[in-house]
Amino acid sequence: MTSQDVLNLIAKGEGFHVEFKRLVPSSEKIAKAMIAFANTKGGSILFGVDDDGSIVGVESEKTEVELLGEAGARYCEPPIRPLLDIVPFNGKDVIVARVEESTEKPHQYIGENEDGRDAKVYIRVNDKTVLASKEVVKILREERPDGEPLELSIGENERRLFQYLEENERITLKQFCHLVNISERRASRILVKLVRARVVRIHTLEKEDFFTHAYDYNGKSS
Repeated sequence: MTSQDVLNLIAKGEGFHVEFKRLVPSSEKIAKAMIAFANTKGGSILFGVDDDGSIVGVESEKTEVELLGEAGARYCEPPIRPLLDIVPFNGKDVIVARVEESTEKPHQYIGENEDGRDAKVYIRVNDKTVLASKEVVKILREERPDGEPLELSIGENERRLFQYLEENERITLKQFCHLVNISERRASRILVKLVRARVVRIHTLEKEDFFTHAYDYNGKSS
């Protein structure tokens, strides 16, 4: 990667595929960002770049690279091995960690807490790393090449869901449970299958997912 490639990434600003970091804060924190990119569509993390896009450089190239290696090997399951480029800028170094979209989804963050091991799945939403819901985790797992084959049937519950979405545009898991009077577990299975079949689309927010028809609000297919 050249200095011009880095400048092009900076010019685009932080977003779905790009994140800026002034430094590597810790292996644990950076592992979450790496997991989010691997679980979504891939992306690049630029270290030595401030939030406003200014290049400040990293303090210790060797230390930062070691922290990145530890993040991917120790705190990611399955492990993530980012592609690293060290790009010089007028005596300052920028480290670019490129994370490819994975075929081993979902990657999990394996950390330590007071109760012992704690595994969480993160995804990328716009320019943020967010915790994935149970439904998103199921979708990631089942969409793997070795995932369960999709078996879909359209019954009364599905038809009532489609009718509701025509009239109300969006629905949450809890609203669907109430609509057709079924358990949350069963409702989740139905929604996951419909998302996998690309009939319904899942939208992830930081607090709660919601579901729509598989086209956006302007009527275009997703």
